[in-house]
Amino acid sequence: MSDEVRHGVKLSSLDQEVFPGAGVTKREWLDYLEAVSDRMLPELRDRLLTVLRVLRGQGPFMQKNLPKYTPDWVARVAVWAETSKRDVHYALCNDLRTLIWFGNQRAIEFHTSLYRGSPADGPTHLILDLDPPEDGPFSLAIGAAQLVREALRADGLDGAVKTSGSKGVHVFVPLAPGQSTEDIAAATRAVAARAERIDPALGTTEFVKDRREGKVFLDSTRAGGATVVSVYSPRNRPDAPVSFPVRWADLDGVKPADFTVRTVPELLPGGDPWTAEMPSPFVLPEDLVAEGHTIPIARVVAMHEGKRRARAARDSG
Repeated sequence: MSDEVRHGVKLSSLDQEVFPGAGVTKREWLDYLEAVSDRMLPELRDRLLTVLRVLRGQGPFMQKNLPKYTPDWVARVAVWAETSKRDVHYALCNDLRTLIWFGNQRAIEFHTSLYRGSPADGPTHLILDLDPPEDGPFSLAIGAAQLVREALRADGLDGAVKTSGSKGVHVFVPLAPGQSTEDIAAATRAVAARAERIDPALGTTEFVKDRREGKVFLDSTRAGGATVVSVYSPRNRPDAPVSFPVRWADLDGVKPADFTVRTVPELLPGGDPWTAEMPSPFVLPEDLVAEGHTIPIARVVAMHEGKRRARAARDSG
């Protein structure tokens, strides 16, 4: 029998591969979510959830707005979207039942807001997303993470690191409450700029991809209203890799393929390596914030450059 009920959720199609190339069935997928739920749910709690879903016979798609058939017991928050002039009903994945329901809906990736509760509370972490070039080895991302840590520690800060589950890594710096979103975004830009200055041959803050010259992109745009893939979330990639926390001391010896839906439960015999490696929250130094406010937002600079190029192309006929 392919249907069963787990944690009050009626499941279906459990013997099918959860998505093409995953290498695991939907039942094994749900087993994974249940196995990591004690570590994953505290990170998802009270954050706006966006999921990437892969339905049979369809391409992957991002889902923010809950579908009409969502059970009443799934917690949700309505957020006004200025661009579409409507409320978007985001889920809050605060319990195992909701996590299993999303897994049964073929939610493959779990992306969250940077804040809990209200946007006015501000992001809980300063985040750097380190993205190596398309064909570059993972060792480049590792080297860039160490640049970022060097820049952080020079200003009395530190963070925890995890694989993105794709080809890069994320560095998270925990923040004390009460700091403004604008100051956190500014400090993120400053950390990236300082890491770039340490080794400009390895890291770059250049937003335009064709200008990066094979360097690791020190992405400081995970700020404000952005989202980030949750720790322990699987990714929509062959063999279902997972975004997994790594001790700084162990970073040199890992690769993304080490952490998959199949292998991760065996790597978690007890405790939570993410919270164990996370330092106590920091108040951002004034010099870092001040420097960041002098650095233009990379995405905005790239947008203006794109418009400039388009005008130049039109003017040249």
